[in-house]
Amino acid sequence: MSRFSQLLELPRPLVMGILNVTPDSFSDAGKFLNLTDACQHALTMVQAGVDIIDVGGESTRPGAPPVPVQEEQDRVLPVLEHIRQRFDVCFSVDTSTAGVMLSAADLGADLINDVRALRREGALTAAAQTGLPVCLMHMQGDPLTMQLEPRYEDLIAEINKFFSERIAVCVAAGISRQQLLLDPGFGFGKTPEHNLQLINRLEEFSVHGLPLLVGLSRKSTIAKITGDLATGSLAGALSALQRGAKIIRVHDVAETVSALRVTEAIRHECLEI
Repeated sequence: MSRFSQLLELPRPLVMGILNVTPDSFSDAGKFLNLTDACQHALTMVQAGVDIIDVGGESTRPGAPPVPVQEEQDRVLPVLEHIRQRFDVCFSVDTSTAGVMLSAADLGADLINDVRALRREGALTAAAQTGLPVCLMHMQGDPLTMQLEPRYEDLIAEINKFFSERIAVCVAAGISRQQLLLDPGFGFGKTPEHNLQLINRLEEFSVHGLPLLVGLSRKSTIAKITGDLATGSLAGALSALQRGAKIIRVHDVAETVSALRVTEAIRHECLEI
C-alpha cells in the first residue's frame, strides 16, 4: 500500500499544508519563492504535524496568467527534491502541467493535485503514466476569467455532473477510480454565496464514493465574513469536516492540526487519536 493510501485509511481527517513557490499567489505571494525559505516552511509544517505538503509553482488566484512549463519546473522541482530527501511526509504537486507531473513523479511525489481536473493538453496521459492518485477539482472557466461572472442553474448538480464526466474520462485513460479524489473548488468560478452553499451541502458530493478535499483557507469569501482570516478559515475547515471532507488544504497548519485534534478527541471521547 502506498504512503498516501495508508494516510487515507486513518480514521481521522488529514491536513494538507500549502507551499506556494510563486511570486503572485493570493495569500503568500513571494514568501517562499527562495529555495531556503520554501524548505524552512516545509520543515515548520512537518514539525506542526502536517500530513501532506502541497507544492505549487503556478498561481491560480483569480486573474492569474499561465506560467511557462520550464519556469514552473524550475520553481517546483528543487523544493520537491528537498522534501523527499529530508522528510518522511507525503507531498503532492499542485499542477495542471504534464511535464511537471512526470518530473514530480520521478522525484517521489505521492499525489497530483490539479485544479483543471486533467483538462490541460497532455495532463490526462501524463497522470495515467505516473500511476499516482489524482485530485480532480471543479472550476468554471480558468483562473484568468473564472471570477468575472460565475453562473449556475443548479450549482451542486452541475458540479456533480462535471465530476461524473471527469471520473469516466480518467477511468477510460487507465486511472483507477480508487486513485481519484474530488475537490468542489471553493473560490474557483463561484460567488461567495456559491462557496457557502458548497460547504453547507458538501455531503451531496459523496454520491461518487470518493474522498473529498476542500481548500477554503484565507480565501476572499472568508475575508468578506471576517477580517480574522486564520480563525475564519478554521471555522470553515471544521464545517467542511462535519459535512464529510477527508482532507483540508490550509495555510495555517499548526492551528488547524490543533483544532482537528480537539474535534476528533471530542468525537471519539478519547484524548489520543
